[in-house]
Amino acid sequence: MPRFSIVIPVFKVQGYLHECLDSVLGQSFRDIEVIAVDDCSPDACGAIIDEYAARDARVKAVHLPENVGLGRARNAGLRHARGDYVLFLDSDDSYTPGLLQALADRLDAVGELDILVFDHVRTHWYGKGPRSQTADLVARAGTDVFRIKDRPEFIELFLVAWNKAFRREFFLKEGFQYAPGLYEDAPVSHLAMVTAERIGCLDRVGVEYRQRRHGAITKTPGRKHFDIFPQYEGLFAALAERPGLAWAQSLLFERALDHMLFVIKRPDRVQVSDRKDFFALTADFYAKHLPAGFTPPGGAVGASMRTLAKRSFRTYQATELAVRVRRRGPKKVLRITNKAGERASAGLYTVHRRRPLDPHLAVYTSYGDGLPSCNPLAVFEKAGELAPQVHGVWLVRAELAPEVPEGVDHVVRGSRRYWEVMARATYFVSNGDFPDDIVKRPGQVYLQTHHGTPLKRMGLDRKAHPAAARGMDFGRLLERVDHWDLSVSSNQHSTAQWERVYPGAFESLATGYPRNDRYYTSGAEDVAAARARLGIAPGRTAVLYAPTHRDYRKDWTPSFDPARLAEALGDDFVLMVRTHPLDSRSPRLAELAGHGSVIDVSRHPSVEELCLAADALVSDYSSVIFDYANLDRPIVVHADDWETYSQVRGVTFDLLSGLPGDTPGPVTTTEDELTDVFRSGRWRGPESTALRAAFRARFCQYDDGHAAERVVRRLFLSEDPGPAPVPLARRTPAPAPGRA
Repeated sequence: MPRFSIVIPVFKVQGYLHECLDSVLGQSFRDIEVIAVDDCSPDACGAIIDEYAARDARVKAVHLPENVGLGRARNAGLRHARGDYVLFLDSDDSYTPGLLQALADRLDAVGELDILVFDHVRTHWYGKGPRSQTADLVARAGTDVFRIKDRPEFIELFLVAWNKAFRREFFLKEGFQYAPGLYEDAPVSHLAMVTAERIGCLDRVGVEYRQRRHGAITKTPGRKHFDIFPQYEGLFAALAERPGLAWAQSLLFERALDHMLFVIKRPDRVQVSDRKDFFALTADFYAKHLPAGFTPPGGAVGASMRTLAKRSFRTYQATELAVRVRRRGPKKVLRITNKAGERASAGLYTVHRRRPLDPHLAVYTSYGDGLPSCNPLAVFEKAGELAPQVHGVWLVRAELAPEVPEGVDHVVRGSRRYWEVMARATYFVSNGDFPDDIVKRPGQVYLQTHHGTPLKRMGLDRKAHPAAARGMDFGRLLERVDHWDLSVSSNQHSTAQWERVYPGAFESLATGYPRNDRYYTSGAEDVAAARARLGIAPGRTAVLYAPTHRDYRKDWTPSFDPARLAEALGDDFVLMVRTHPLDSRSPRLAELAGHGSVIDVSRHPSVEELCLAADALVSDYSSVIFDYANLDRPIVVHADDWETYSQVRGVTFDLLSGLPGDTPGPVTTTEDELTDVFRSGRWRGPESTALRAAFRARFCQYDDGHAAERVVRRLFLSEDPGPAPVPLARRTPAPAPGRA
């Protein structure tokens, strides 16, 4: 029997679940069981739980047949618990290191407790907050063991499920159950606290309570917050069945009203239009359960409670306004800021924004208003087939306008037509950001396609890596994320990363990357034509070298001499060098000119065509390795500065671990090792093939040649994206040049 059972209800938290589970399983105290309850989550949470259960015997995966909500999911997990103590942890939160050992030590020191309470901190995207508002209570308890009847001030401890360790026999004997709906913590927490005979506190922060920007139901305004009333009705019904707890009536009545009055004031919970109804139900509760001799407390809370006795919403509003004026001053309360007005820029744009949206107009942009390319281009082309009624306009930089392919409509930022198009378009498709001077109108839909699978840290993760975060405005970043409606993903790894580092209200689309369709729709003639355009003679082995950018280097410096490598490999090989766009103007590239076995393709407009033409890929940490893996051709990772890169830029997994799924092929760190990999044939040997297969299974989950179609159907036709991706074993990538 384990010492602790940790029950974790799980629903739509795939971006945070790994961190949660790792924080528990990584605890120094090992005598635990983790019961992860998949509450019929529509994302990959169930699969993530199964992965953990497969590799750690302490994890039990429970999959519910239907979604039952947080409270009943906890109940389901409790039925599987075998530990001396049961703890509940929300799946977007995490434990601090050493928590469970500290709990065990306290229990060993003071004996069995019914409840052991610990503290928490709130973690926001911008950092951690201070300890909870009741931290002083936790500290004041010291090592005392007490009852609430004797120490009633401790009823004010934070009323949630996840800051307590409950003795399991006590919890089950008292028949505590979480009810469906919001605020399910309150009845159980309150009833358990007034029932327990032995309560202790641990003066330690045990939980990092994540304050999600979007997705947290407690921060989503609506009538769902009226659930608080049946929850407290349930609590008082339970009290009525326990005459021995009559002493707790006034205590819990005050706590219930305090909670309700807290909720009604929160704009992220109760909408202004619903506050009168909410107040009326609070007044009903007051009248129904008012204990004899109850006296409201002093201060602002007591003043609000007294308005309940009068059942006057206007009096309540006046009381609250007076409190705000005293706290903030009249100017701050009455000041109104029209942010939309401040952001409106060109007068022409303002005029066009008064016109109705054009339901058949879409704006595309790629790589900061570059030429049509990448995922947006693939969506644009597929829309021409499946949704020809939607007219696409590309946003491009002025200096590139003459290079836009003939027949492709485009506008330049700042032009007269630009303001009209941006004001009236219904759809926006981008692999980056749209201009900050654009105000998203109701009805406009923004598709974020991204442009790679994240090996390196992205979004908010860059805050922890100063070299990667240089010049970034993270507040502005999140304002842009708030524009997203749909986010494209090519694998579950990407989906989880995007949802975590770009916290927003967008919908993730498990469609695959549209630009990767070419790897499945191209045939032998397409491969041969791509090689001919690049000047690669038939029979030669083409190796594409595509390194990524280094934030800590001023100029691009190749980690080996491309000309010397090409010479060492002989005339049967040709090396194509493709630098990162940020390095494409490096003077080092000029040194490659004139070498017959080395081709500088840094300015080539299509990475996809380069990949089709290549027999093998040499890269370091570039996202091109994930796309190229679709072709099922050899990949060599040349990583001479992995330790530096992983610390300075940050990485999401260990590319060099050598474990199946992590590493796509042979790894080299010197020019001699790289040369030997090709000379020895290891670049395409059985070990390379096996590693590549596992890598493809993990990172080419959704790419099967139909990604663009799925996106177009979802975005422009409002249809279901279509069937699940074709199983990997049944996909047929473009033939390798040797088989073309």
